[in-house]
Amino acid sequence: MGTGKGNKTGLLIIDVQNAMFDHENPIYEAEQLLINLQELINNARASNIPVFYVQHNDEEFETETPEWEIHSSISPQDGDVIIQKYTPDSFHETDLDEQLKAEQIGQIIIAGNQTEYCIDTTTRRAYSLGYVVTLVEDGHRTWDSTTLSARQIINHHNEVLGNTFAKLKKTKDILLAN
Repeated sequence: MGTGKGNKTGLLIIDVQNAMFDHENPIYEAEQLLINLQELINNARASNIPVFYVQHNDEEFETETPEWEIHSSISPQDGDVIIQKYTPDSFHETDLDEQLKAEQIGQIIIAGNQTEYCIDTTTRRAYSLGYVVTLVEDGHRTWDSTTLSARQIINHHNEVLGNTFAKLKKTKDILLAN
């Protein structure tokens, strides 16, 4: 475990914003993702595990617009930390690392959107910073690309990230206790 990090666990929910759930182009298996995230968040809160939300900001996720808002089914509560980011890396030019250290977090459970961008980059960066990372293998999503289906992208990233950068666990197998 990295220097200055504690032994507590934190749940990191990345970019689960309304724009991802547009009815004309929703993220792959959107409803199941929300169900899985609700379960993770409810379990974290019941176990007094801190929940950290990351919220992306750019031309598609313009600050203070409805598209930018965190999806209402997993709304942050008082005491949850919300981190604003501008790149796929949730640690880059944010205070996420400092917030995690302040809570003595050494283990991070990662879920959210978008598999091949923010989930991939944040998982690798967390690992490089010395965190013990669990990637929720059924707790992140994306869209089809021109070359791969969303399912193929998710499976590929689970395989690659789970090989070195994170432990893979399904939502139902994540037992939270701090």
